Amino acid sequence: MFEELHKKMNHFWNDDRTLAQTDPEYIELFSRFAYDEVVHEPEANDPKLGEADRCLAIIASIIGAQGMDAFEMMLPIAYQAGVTSVQLKEVVYQATPYAGFAHALPYLKKLNDFLNAENVAMPLPGQATVADDERMARGEQVEIRLFGDVMKDFHRKGPEDTRHINAWLTDACFGDYYTRGGLTLAQREMVTFCLLVAQGGCEAQVRAHIQANLRLGNGEHFLIAVVSQCLPYIGYPRALNAIACIRAAIGERGEDDGMPAAHEPDTDRGDA
Repeated sequence: MFEELHKKMNHFWNDDRTLAQTDPEYIELFSRFAYDEVVHEPEANDPKLGEADRCLAIIASIIGAQGMDAFEMMLPIAYQAGVTSVQLKEVVYQATPYAGFAHALPYLKKLNDFLNAENVAMPLPGQATVADDERMARGEQVEIRLFGDVMKDFHRKGPEDTRHINAWLTDACFGDYYTRGGLTLAQREMVTFCLLVAQGGCEAQVRAHIQANLRLGNGEHFLIAVVSQCLPYIGYPRALNAIACIRAAIGERGEDDGMPAAHEPDTDRGDA
């Protein structure tokens, strides 16, 4: 499937000329690495990371890194790999609380253009599962599932002047987005991990979400495989920072529930 992306890349237009015409050496350098060496390296893969989830991870990292051209290039590949229209939408929706509306909106519009070209009827089936009056309670349930009992009453903790942000994290971020259908909770956490890693400068949040991934069964080798597959799109510094966070999280895991106090989300800062 990723060999097909190499072919599509050769037909990707830039100022009415394909990259294959203007930069054939660049195409060869990147394609050989990303679509051969990375894809076929045994240590860069994990049996749990299937083709569809690999595409979800890469698309999330591209959004986090703000790479619209690469996003457009990846959409047909993801579709061919079995990623559904709903899953593609949910990745972009999930990006909204972590990258912000200003960054997510252009990707939603580009995705809609792609789905329209594929003759997909929209709007897609709704994926909301929470009523307005359930958002806080359901969000807290998700937070506790991901980060442990420290998140109980999280929306009431922290300095008074920023407590409203904790409440927003609970009801909007976790209550609205994490409870949606289309992606499993483990997939959402993988996507969130990729979004954060690709942005850079989010190490506190990356560490917290590594712990959440571990709680959901996305283990150390799986997360390293995810970072490895995203590396061509986000670069070595952010990928290596992510691996350092993974190593630190694994080294500091508690023996009881896998979340020591040192890595619990900081309720004063809202590291969740």
